Amino acid sequence: MSTPARQALDRQATPWLFASALVTIAPHVLHQAYWLSALAGLLMFWAIRLWWKDERLPGRWVLFLLVIVGCSGILIEFRSLFGRDAGVAMLVVFMAMKLLELKSQRDAVVVVVLGYFLLLTHYFYSQSIPTGLWLLFALWLVTATLIRLHGGPASTTRASLRYAASLCLQAIPFMLVLYLLFPRISGPLWGLPSDAHAGMTGLSDTMSPGSISRLAQSADIAFRARFSTTPPAKQKLYWRGPVMEQFDGTTWRLHDNRGTSPQLETLSAPFRYVMTLEPHNQRWILALDAPVQLPEGLNASNVLAVTQRLPVTERRRYELAASLDYRFNVDEDPRALSRNLALPPGVNPQARALAERWRNSDHRPSAIIGQAQALFAAEFTYTLQPPLLGQNGIDEFLFKTRRGFCEHYAGAFVFLMRAAGIPARVVSGYQGGEFNPLDGYLVIRQSDAHAWAEVWLEGQGWVRVDPTASVSPTRIETGIADALPFGEPLPALVQWRADWLRTLRYRWEAVNNAWNQHILGYDPQRQRELLSRLGLPETDWRSLATVLGIACSLLVAAMTAWTLYQRPAIDPARRLWLTALRQLARRQVDCAPWETPMAVAQRVREQRPELAETFQNVVDAYLQARYGKSNNNLNALREAVARLRE
Repeated sequence: MSTPARQALDRQATPWLFASALVTIAPHVLHQAYWLSALAGLLMFWAIRLWWKDERLPGRWVLFLLVIVGCSGILIEFRSLFGRDAGVAMLVVFMAMKLLELKSQRDAVVVVVLGYFLLLTHYFYSQSIPTGLWLLFALWLVTATLIRLHGGPASTTRASLRYAASLCLQAIPFMLVLYLLFPRISGPLWGLPSDAHAGMTGLSDTMSPGSISRLAQSADIAFRARFSTTPPAKQKLYWRGPVMEQFDGTTWRLHDNRGTSPQLETLSAPFRYVMTLEPHNQRWILALDAPVQLPEGLNASNVLAVTQRLPVTERRRYELAASLDYRFNVDEDPRALSRNLALPPGVNPQARALAERWRNSDHRPSAIIGQAQALFAAEFTYTLQPPLLGQNGIDEFLFKTRRGFCEHYAGAFVFLMRAAGIPARVVSGYQGGEFNPLDGYLVIRQSDAHAWAEVWLEGQGWVRVDPTASVSPTRIETGIADALPFGEPLPALVQWRADWLRTLRYRWEAVNNAWNQHILGYDPQRQRELLSRLGLPETDWRSLATVLGIACSLLVAAMTAWTLYQRPAIDPARRLWLTALRQLARRQVDCAPWETPMAVAQRVREQRPELAETFQNVVDAYLQARYGKSNNNLNALREAVARLRE
């Protein structure tokens, strides 16, 4: 006799397995290489066709060859068989391959277990509301598939889905208790592979022509900010990122600025705000310029760039304060000034000559800065589609193409200032933002990425100069969507400005923000605040484990009580009949509860003739009590069972 694991798979249960594999694999199409998705789809189509035609499944050698091909392709694609992307790709391909060897109940259970495991992998890529809703649906379907496998052909589709929904609903209280009380830690429970944060978008630590314009074509949210008072005007919102002081003729790079703290003198009352920063896998925090109050763990370098020790690989909240009017490093280190005057030899001779003429005509820094701003305001165009530049890119930009994005203007301006003897550097970050009136948050997107310049002036320190404002004042005052004509490669979410679309976007982003703040943002600090409100101000993992155990025990007890309450009551006549059967079992008479009374009576006559007459009285009384529905009949049955016990 075959074991349950080796039992042949019910043919009518196979479509359930196909559906479960499809719903768990499908979302990974958004993240995988096209050939991997095509391979998984082809294998699934092959398995469905074999089932439909009732044809023989492929042999072991064919499956072995498919495994070799799949693993080789993954190794070539990812240069490894380990890591997030390679590991998920292998699970997807193996799930599709497993459908080609569905022969027994055990194979079907393996598919279901793989489906449950694949559900977890989707959170490596997205933790959004649509992802959560899809995974709830997939969980329901995979659970219904498991029920259908063990229920057999008698289990209908409706019954399986209803039972699965009931199990999922019963799990919700346990899910909530575990979510609220399970000890929270900062970061994941296990070490993530090296590619776990691949694909995160954000500012780079270098800047060259085209780097920020490519980033500006993304509508992804970089961070959100909520001010304790009315937010400042949009043209004053400069979110400071990497400060670049080294130039090799093409690319601007960071300088190691781990020296003394910045000398900052605030000239206005600070604005306080809470920032929710999306993960970008870099160390900078993009604080509002200029930061005057930082939480523990953040530091401001001597160029006023705020960083933390480790890269930002998960969504984080920071409470900050910034003063928009300030004086910064009035007494700058001579070595820093010398560094910010350096230019690579021999590049961009025309720009050098132009800066020299400005300096000879009027050597005052304010006059030279004014000359540069007037140059940009005259015949230059602000665009996301500038032409490519050659070796002397700044000369070509200033004297030939005159079309560029913010990195072109900031880089060219700083080059001209240095050539004219004025210390200058490039600052990258974000500028502006869009206020969402529904939740009160200012939303800063990747399309708000920006670059500007800082010049050092005697007696004033480092002063911000934004050359893009000379070319396109609208970019600074109202945003990039109004500064560029329709047709530029801006994301549709930013470019389409119809009122109804904007309102719809506000609502959706407010819902997403609430999800991020209150669900995904439930960190150790918020857990401590919740437990403090519940009367547990001082908690460690031991006390949390105790509370969690007590809560789960109470839930189990409540669920058990509810189940017992829902269980149908046994008919009194039936209960007495079961008592009589137990008496027969003690006398070594083989009987079962589902046998008919007459069949049991016949077996008693054969195996224990001395009990035949007494048990026949029990049978007659039971039939009268069960179907006669009379209290006298029930009393007669009770007396007959009592005589059987004697």
